[in-house]
Amino acid sequence: MNPARPVLERLLDRAEKARLRGDETPASLSMASKRDALEYFALRSLEAFERFHAAVRLAERDGAITARRDRHRGDGEKLLRITLVDLDALARHLGVETVAQRAAHAHALLDTWTSRFPVIGEALAAWRNGRKVRGFGPETAGDLADAARAVDALLADAREERILRKESVRLFGDSKRLEALTPWLDVLVSGELDPSGMEKEHIWAALGLRKEPLPLLLAGNGLVELDDGTRLPLPTSYPGVPVEALRAVETQARSVLSIENLASFHEAARARGDAPILLLYTGGMPSPAWRMAYLRLLRCMTADTTIHHWGDVDEGGFRIAAKLAETAREAGFALRPWLMSPDDAPAPAAPSKDEAVQKALPRMRLWAERAGWPEIAAALERHPRRWEQESLAPRLPGT
Repeated sequence: MNPARPVLERLLDRAEKARLRGDETPASLSMASKRDALEYFALRSLEAFERFHAAVRLAERDGAITARRDRHRGDGEKLLRITLVDLDALARHLGVETVAQRAAHAHALLDTWTSRFPVIGEALAAWRNGRKVRGFGPETAGDLADAARAVDALLADAREERILRKESVRLFGDSKRLEALTPWLDVLVSGELDPSGMEKEHIWAALGLRKEPLPLLLAGNGLVELDDGTRLPLPTSYPGVPVEALRAVETQARSVLSIENLASFHEAARARGDAPILLLYTGGMPSPAWRMAYLRLLRCMTADTTIHHWGDVDEGGFRIAAKLAETAREAGFALRPWLMSPDDAPAPAAPSKDEAVQKALPRMRLWAERAGWPEIAAALERHPRRWEQESLAPRLPGT
């Protein structure tokens, strides 16, 4: 590569940023500045200088730049400053597209998806203004379009959970394509340009994708009715049934407790004894199919049944709670928090001035509010804490 190219690219970048600011002053670089022209300073041989100067003359010939030279020393070729004449001409000379051109191509590719996913409109606006989204520029619009097609297809038929790599083959003919699109799936699932903080498994689960089949685990007393009419008694420990197969539950439970993490579910199931409570394992972020099974289950409960959720006290935990709360409200119940208040914090709890806790706090409070738990949001503001539910020994509602 000619050593002049990085300098010309730097000039183009400076001109692009000036255009986005509305600054009409022609962009220029001082060739006497190492910051502007480090590559020029690094030249050591006559041949290298000649190649550099020849590349600059070609850019001048193409009407992209003008160059000011030191005519009073040496051969008069020493460069003092290069100044932009025509931004588009410089881009053509370098064989690249401008930000505006890349953004226009992205818009053409994605415009049909903006009504379905408003966050795509936000991404296009960011690209038009020269900003990146999740570290990516408009040249990755094809990936975002693929992600939009995948999310649209997956949510259109969310009756059952699907295996990640098999779905990737079905949609793209490539078993790993969906995994590669995970950052864009996160954008579309969360509706936010900034990273949501969700683990990749939670992002996939929100779309009904699992790396391997995950049954609905229940612990309690009663009967489970499946879609083929089979009625299964709940055993002493717990069974697992396909989420899409569950149709109804008959139980005398006075409380329902959903539990985010598997280890805590196992512990709670062992500790349940004969308590009148029904336990459910969400599998992290509950999938659309899991939430439909949850809705069918809640509609079998009496009006005085209390509905609780126990999860991690972090952004992901409250995001999961907010999703469950939506489904509980649809069934006519208010979801209650269980062991998710700062008052329940294990010792030693994360110090309130911990930088990571402070950074996560606004999002934790936001999702706690969306779960319908303003008292938790207020308590987190007073006593910022974050912990995983496995750090607590299980205690069950009503016991």
